[in-house]
Amino acid sequence: QVQLVESGGGLVQAGGSLRLFCAASGVTFSRTNMAWFRQAPGKEREFVAAITWTEITIRYIDSVKGRFTISRDNAKQTLYLQMNSLKSEDTAVYYCAATFGAIRVGKDDYNYWGQGTQVTVSS
Repeated sequence: QVQLVESGGGLVQAGGSLRLFCAASGVTFSRTNMAWFRQAPGKEREFVAAITWTEITIRYIDSVKGRFTISRDNAKQTLYLQMNSLKSEDTAVYYCAATFGAIRVGKDDYNYWGQGTQVTVSS
């Protein structure tokens, strides 16, 4: 049974930083492509960043480039999202997701999801 468990969310002031974690189990993490999505109230779930299992390919949505960094530790089966220079518009529930296919920006391309962790940025 595949499980993805996010943590690390919280309340932070604009300009601050947070690091999100996604612990994976029940999947060969070292051969699985991973991504972060987010969903703000009243909005669609949107792609944030993705990383291949080889770490060769990394993609970001334009609005987080230069501020967020996605990374992974295959030995620890953990995905990370370092978020710096946070803005109020980054407020959302953040989800990690796993895909056995190529990394894409569509949520329908991902096979497994975590329960999400809330990130709130106060201005």
